[in-house]
Amino acid sequence: MNLPSFPIRTECPPGACVCEREALLAAPHGDLRVLRLTRAEELRLVERLENLASLADLRRIEARMADQLGIHLRITASPNEVRSLRGIVILVLEQPGLCKKTRQAIPSAIRRRMERVPQIAFDLLDEDGLFG
Repeated sequence: MNLPSFPIRTECPPGACVCEREALLAAPHGDLRVLRLTRAEELRLVERLENLASLADLRRIEARMADQLGIHLRITASPNEVRSLRGIVILVLEQPGLCKKTRQAIPSAIRRRMERVPQIAFDLLDEDGLFG
């Protein structure tokens, strides 16, 4: 097992997650960046996502997550008409070492912020639309 020099996320209880943490640690050239997201760091990330100020802020955090942790988001509008936030699809792409709870917590935090600050959702929809 290849243990990195930085603190890593503790393993999930057996059967509770399919993050493949052990397989990632055993891989000789695996991308271990995602394991830097400890539970405490995940709470800080979710808090930061719940306090977004704008779409530019969301895009900046999205880029930092990709650079620092290797976590990639896909945020798109439904191909049909978007009438509510459910029409905006927010996916955290699966990767070895990324906990199932984290893949659910990140989109939930973004949605909660979009509910409180609808301008972020409007700007997201306008990004590829008529005014983008």
